[in-house]
Amino acid sequence: MHRRTLLQGAALLGTAGALGAASPAQAAGPAGFPSYRYLGTPFTKAALAYNPTGELIFPCVRGVYDKLSAPRGRYYLWYAPHDAPGGICLAYGNSLSGQFTEHPANPIIPRSWAPHYSVSHVSSPHVLWHAPSRRFYLYFHGENTTTRLAVSTNGIDYTYHGVVLTTGMVPNTTETSYARVFEHPIAALGARYVMVFMAYHTVTPGVRKIFWGWSPDGLTWQYDPIPLVSPAADGETDLSGPHLLTRNGTTYVVYHGGSGKMYLTEVGPNFDREVHLGVFHTPLTGAPDNRRSAAPAFGTDGGVSYMFYEAGQRSSSTIAVARAI
Repeated sequence: MHRRTLLQGAALLGTAGALGAASPAQAAGPAGFPSYRYLGTPFTKAALAYNPTGELIFPCVRGVYDKLSAPRGRYYLWYAPHDAPGGICLAYGNSLSGQFTEHPANPIIPRSWAPHYSVSHVSSPHVLWHAPSRRFYLYFHGENTTTRLAVSTNGIDYTYHGVVLTTGMVPNTTETSYARVFEHPIAALGARYVMVFMAYHTVTPGVRKIFWGWSPDGLTWQYDPIPLVSPAADGETDLSGPHLLTRNGTTYVVYHGGSGKMYLTEVGPNFDREVHLGVFHTPLTGAPDNRRSAAPAFGTDGGVSYMFYEAGQRSSSTIAVARAI
């Protein structure tokens, strides 16, 4: 595919902590992105009716007030347990800084969906609003080798579309999951959408990297066999939970490493660069992060940017919210 230029960029560190005034150094992240400060959790994990494993991951938040005639809230939040049985879950609320209400019929997508599949778990929901069809495209994994797609007109009730990514589609991989999809045209490829995801890369055993693919419609995909972002320049061995960001005419991927920190790398509008810019966000040492913040997703409410993320070590993680300083 593309030949990428690997560079190490200078970066200012993002911070997290108790709410309050920020110093000038704290108020700017890499490439001019804001720092995000912990605000709270969108719900009380212990009070959820569906919480089979005590750990929740991979939030995805979307404004639906301009897409549905009678939404249950202005914002929908999808998330999931990871460990078996998993299950794609939904909550809704009217403010990104407020509390969300658990959907009473969770999980909205279970680990068995006859006659389509029966797996140990499904997890990592990511929702794309597909404007041409006015439908929600929900991408999720189950097992870790397979990313699937389901489609909905209301964000709650889904029709199964099928498999969109497997390890067989990306050479030298044994895991392909934690995918997020974004509208991002690349004219030279005939692409309207791009996907970023984690893969275990057997070329460098023991290392997970960020890969990518492109699509004209969000349904049929091609994938670059060359990793988009590799972990060595960040001092990590594993990367995961990628999310696309754009700013100042260029494109970035934010993701987390095994250390629990989030990092930022510029990939350019055509995904042909790899400029590592350093730490994007540092987790709290105490609750709820407990030295790990991961799988960020972003939304804007009242002109303020919010970051929903996976907080805490994997066996006890929850969904948390941080607000741009």
